[in-house]
Amino acid sequence: MPFINVKTNVSVSKEKEIAVKSALGEAITTIPGKSEAWLMVGIEPDYSLYFKGTDEPAALVEVSVYGKANPTAFDALTAEICEILGQQLSVDASRIYVKYAATADWGWNGSNF
Repeated sequence: MPFINVKTNVSVSKEKEIAVKSALGEAITTIPGKSEAWLMVGIEPDYSLYFKGTDEPAALVEVSVYGKANPTAFDALTAEICEILGQQLSVDASRIYVKYAATADWGWNGSNF
């Protein structure tokens, strides 16, 4: 039950949005037991976002997962996310923050896991 939300101050075409969504679907498998089959992705383009005092291309990526994950898996996913946003949106890795949250409480389809 992962959710990845990308907030960026970059404009994102529908084509790039789909490319990012698909690449994140592959990248989520770096976390054992996670797959695109349960992945929800949000993309918020043209977000008012400033980093180091400028509005040069930047991104904040929030990754929420049900359960726990090994920090090594999070390291691998951060590398993948930075590569994806660099390739697809021209956001330099040094201007990307990735925030992780793991939770034991996750609801879906009218009940909780």
